[in-house]
Amino acid sequence: MKKTLRLHMICLVILSLSLSACGTTSLKEPKPKEAETPTHRLTLDIRNPKVEISKQFEQLAAIYEKENPNVEIKIHTVGGAADDLSDLKAEISAGNGPDIFTNTGYQNAILWKNYLEDLSDQPWIKNAYPVALQPMILDHKIYGMPLNLEGYGFIYNKDLFKKAGIESVPKTLTELTAAAKQLQKANITPFATGYYEEWKLGVHLLNIAFAQQEEPTAFIKALNNGTEKITNNQKFKDTINLLDVTLKYGNVNPLSTDYNMEVNLFATGKAAMIQQGNWVQPILDQISPNMNIGFLPLSINDERKNDALVVSVPNYWVVNKQTTPEKKKEAKKFLNWMVSSEQGKRFMTNEFKFIPAFKNIKMDNLGPLAHDTIAYYQAGKILDSNWPDFPVGVREEFGLAMQLYVRKQLSRQQLLEEFQKSWDKAKSTLK
Repeated sequence: MKKTLRLHMICLVILSLSLSACGTTSLKEPKPKEAETPTHRLTLDIRNPKVEISKQFEQLAAIYEKENPNVEIKIHTVGGAADDLSDLKAEISAGNGPDIFTNTGYQNAILWKNYLEDLSDQPWIKNAYPVALQPMILDHKIYGMPLNLEGYGFIYNKDLFKKAGIESVPKTLTELTAAAKQLQKANITPFATGYYEEWKLGVHLLNIAFAQQEEPTAFIKALNNGTEKITNNQKFKDTINLLDVTLKYGNVNPLSTDYNMEVNLFATGKAAMIQQGNWVQPILDQISPNMNIGFLPLSINDERKNDALVVSVPNYWVVNKQTTPEKKKEAKKFLNWMVSSEQGKRFMTNEFKFIPAFKNIKMDNLGPLAHDTIAYYQAGKILDSNWPDFPVGVREEFGLAMQLYVRKQLSRQQLLEEFQKSWDKAKSTLK
């Protein structure tokens, strides 16, 4: 399969890391003001989308507060069931948005551009891998700082696989189905299926159908100009087959099983596999330290190219253009401190378990999931994330339609038709 340009760029980032280790309304442009150093106690409001590091992020903020007594940091953590951006949209519309929040780049960067402060002059840029910045570059200006690099697939419990007598790691859908049957026979629930949140279905799972296209970028362009259709595309049909396997061999009540419940099922050994990424490593370490785990691919059929993980920059820190000049100055200072200070760099790897997107941060103590992400790259087995190129709003509609399918309110063909309808409606928002 030919790879997209963005996939090649992410590959270069991962290689460098492995070597070092071995819709809103428009806003009028505000008049630029010179920021002054605050002489009073200043409060920074931060919207953190990573529930997995909520405690660790608060600890890091406390260290910054100690070093900067005039600053108080208030963190609002969302994610899992809550991160639908509704809170952010409401706050931004009311002019009360956080000083620091996140953006996924590309189409969302365009959509939110009038709320994003230009960060092109920030010192951290010289240490960021240039390819990781691409989704946040608009008109030759940089509007976001990458959080990290992430990989996702099925995480599996090696001890439970061994208990069930599974000797080889499944790399195809047929092998995955056979492993699920074997786990079930050993009275082990094969999959923890938390489908309460639509993003697991409409973003991460359905992305595989896009990533497995011969030319994903060309396929998306063809969807936009009407020369390709989802309804008759085999990769989408194959992805529904994988969804069916997880439903058949997963826990009961998947639509009422949320992110936290799903992760807990896996972490406590009540399920052998979970569709997640290396971002859950901190939670797993808290619940069950030293779990014997690894990654499996999200195999949608029996083709050899199934054996791959999706690797990308999931989000970018941005500074709210609406906030005051002194808060902008402090927000930029905090972001730079996170990736340049010894404390910040230590938290990035040791506590957050992030794969850094900065060449000045060494990879230490990241855990087995990050290790597997790097190993997959070294074998040349990575896929691209394609959702930043989707029309705005289509991801959520994909997920909701897939939930209706799980609820047996849509047939397979009706689900495919809903995908196409959602794309046709959303592509009108493209700029």
